[in-house]
Amino acid sequence: MQQLLAWWMFTVRGWRIEGRFPFEIKKSILVVAPHTHYLDFFLGLAVRKKMKIEFVHFLGKKELFVPPFSWILNALGGYPVDRSKNNNMVDQVVALFNQKDRFHIALSPEGTRKKVSRLKTGFYHIAKKANIPIILVGFDVSHKKVIFLDPFYLSDDEKADKQKIVAFFKGLKGFIPEYSITEDIEG
Repeated sequence: MQQLLAWWMFTVRGWRIEGRFPFEIKKSILVVAPHTHYLDFFLGLAVRKKMKIEFVHFLGKKELFVPPFSWILNALGGYPVDRSKNNNMVDQVVALFNQKDRFHIALSPEGTRKKVSRLKTGFYHIAKKANIPIILVGFDVSHKKVIFLDPFYLSDDEKADKQKIVAFFKGLKGFIPEYSITEDIEG
């Protein structure tokens, strides 16, 4: 199915990829945005297949991981996370990174497909606590391209790091353009 999806998106629909995945890095967080539509998930699966990075996992809210969907999501590399206030999602994901020799995970900084005024910062704190690089990945629907930036480790200047992240995503249009990132990052 993923092979067919990749063929459809990149051959028939004309999508292209700019940049590369750094196979030499053992661990990373791929911060993928804008996330405005359920089609983003299928585009992500197509990208994974096209770039031969099926080992990149993704996070999903635990409510999605019920049979029969859990079987499919687990087979595709999904990890359920409890997003309730009583559970620290950052620590849950850092624990995953600490348990593995090689681990890459993709997540959306918006935390939802709806319009948000500020990006969530969980990915930032995960990268800091786990001491892993961030790879920014942009879905530019208006130009049918997926853009991979080079990985970078966060600096001691949190404000500058966050400005760099938002600046990259601000110019990209999602499947629902009015839901695209136009604002700052929280925290």
